[in-house]
Amino acid sequence: MTGNDIRKKYLDFMAKKGHAVIPSSALVPENDPTTLFTGSGMQPMVPYLLGETHPKGTRVTDSQKCFRADDIEEVGDNRHTTFFEMLGNWSFGDYFKEEQISWMFEFLTEELKLDPSRLYITTFGGDETAGIPLDEDAPKFWQALFAKQGIEAIIANIGSEADGYQRGMQEGERIFSYESKKNWWSRAGVPSNMPAGEPGGPDSEMFYDFGTEHDKKWGEHCHPNCDCGRFVEIGNNVFMQYVKNDDGTFTELKNKNIDFGGGLERIAAAVNNNSDVFKIDLLWKVVEQTQTLSGKKYEDNLEAFRVITDHIRGAVFMIGDGIAPGNTEQGYFVRRLLRRAVRFADVLGIPAGELKNLAESVISTYESHYTNLTDQREAIKRAITLEEEQFRKTLENGLKQFNKISLQIHVETTIIDGKKVIDKSKPPVSIKSISAENAFELFTTYGFPIELTEEIAKEKGLVVDKVGFEKLMVEHREKSRAGAEHKFKGGLADNSEIVVQYHTVTHLMLAALRHFLGSHIHQAGSNITGERLRFDFTHPEKVERETLDKIEDWVNTAIKTGGEVRIDMMSKTEAEDDPTVEGSFWDRYPDEVKVYTVTGNDGTVFSRELCGGPHVNKLEEITGTFKIQKEESSSAGVRRIKAVLQK
Repeated sequence: MTGNDIRKKYLDFMAKKGHAVIPSSALVPENDPTTLFTGSGMQPMVPYLLGETHPKGTRVTDSQKCFRADDIEEVGDNRHTTFFEMLGNWSFGDYFKEEQISWMFEFLTEELKLDPSRLYITTFGGDETAGIPLDEDAPKFWQALFAKQGIEAIIANIGSEADGYQRGMQEGERIFSYESKKNWWSRAGVPSNMPAGEPGGPDSEMFYDFGTEHDKKWGEHCHPNCDCGRFVEIGNNVFMQYVKNDDGTFTELKNKNIDFGGGLERIAAAVNNNSDVFKIDLLWKVVEQTQTLSGKKYEDNLEAFRVITDHIRGAVFMIGDGIAPGNTEQGYFVRRLLRRAVRFADVLGIPAGELKNLAESVISTYESHYTNLTDQREAIKRAITLEEEQFRKTLENGLKQFNKISLQIHVETTIIDGKKVIDKSKPPVSIKSISAENAFELFTTYGFPIELTEEIAKEKGLVVDKVGFEKLMVEHREKSRAGAEHKFKGGLADNSEIVVQYHTVTHLMLAALRHFLGSHIHQAGSNITGERLRFDFTHPEKVERETLDKIEDWVNTAIKTGGEVRIDMMSKTEAEDDPTVEGSFWDRYPDEVKVYTVTGNDGTVFSRELCGGPHVNKLEEITGTFKIQKEESSSAGVRRIKAVLQK
């Protein structure tokens, strides 16, 4: 069963259960400045989990493209990838735990024919600090389903991950309750880390037992959350029923929701009964091509093959979503993936210029489902080729600098953990070393990964002060993070009520700008918090105060007339061709888009705009008077407005 088969089976199965099948959202999230990428299937669904009405109804399903930058360094084992697909289904105040659990069991055991005796379950053990109780229902639902298969499923409260390594699994135990660190899901992690307005809930994760021998380097005993590789999580049923309040307490959402996410690659590995996700067909085609180009075997070079395969696939999908290699934000990660792929391609002896052929293997594997890859085939391959060529020039310049450094090195005593060490009882052991500062310069100025510096140093009989380098990197990241906090970030600060009000007001303001200044006005960026909105728009000159006053009056009049915000789903092509629909950043949106129409009670259409939400349902929900505080230049040809809702 291929990965494409599994994806289709899942979507068809959920369609039979009354779900509308919707397309994947883009890898760049809309209106979410908290993250650079869509890292889960849940991200595009937050407005609906918080109560906004989904235009396709209360049951939807999709296969969402995801990218997790934090996993770049994890790639190399048998299960981590940066890009992945998340099969998902959602209930917005419709069905809840019992239906979701029974459908998952049915899909895995009947549709995919997985052996139920290889399935293990984890559930939520409660969080006393947050005042959220133990989930008693989910374990019982699972237990009943296993019983119908003649399988004993004892429920055990295992506690923390550390407790699991200490106690292990007793005979007959199959359902395990863990602390909230393991079985609570929100975008911000555990309850204590969640900001006000963020939804979250207990979850129930499904693990497949590959039956491999336990590796005690992870802990004395094995258990479902062990990292030894025997158990691999293949899906997570989130019971999205809480929202965090401003005072840190939790309230149940008006509508209890279901948010399921199942990793397509890991499910395919379970169907193959092989824990190596790189052996599923969605990835293996690239592995085979790499074997052909390198003349080497996958089994003998696991890390290099896995890094190349994962990174090329991730880069193809990101470039296909309009993210070009660059030095900042999302583009930085495309560049980082491709440069690591080049480095490992060199390790395998793959000729220069061949990465584009590996990209072709990715495109041909996925093009039947992701048609944008077909449409952009040549553009993707061209971008990869140019990036490889540029990096090879960087490597050449870096090698020249490395050679200069190596010629200037003085003989120093042995360096251990970043410190010079002299054993006074013996003659000093002296070796040549690359200092932390030099290694850091090679990385920041010449793009040399530390692994490359270490390898070349080894060839020249040198060592690298890796510990000192890591300390400099920590300082560098902290400075970068502090700088990023002061950058102009796009999107919504959170999904609180007041931020949602400001977001809808922003739509009205853009409509007013276009009404008074002309149709050349388009959004160039936005940043919305609970205190104010900032909005960048295309316009060549200063907007006079007299015009700003007219814009204020227009927006406030629209709000006072009442009315509603309606969502229409339509094809992106149809929306682009509709002259009444305003939109920016079209390339970030999927083939099917949402158009928000704001109308007054008398039927007057104030605004019709492409967007990802969330918005108020009724204009009467907007409190306060709209007031423009400042209008200024943002950049060449772009102006910026700062405005508030005055109480």
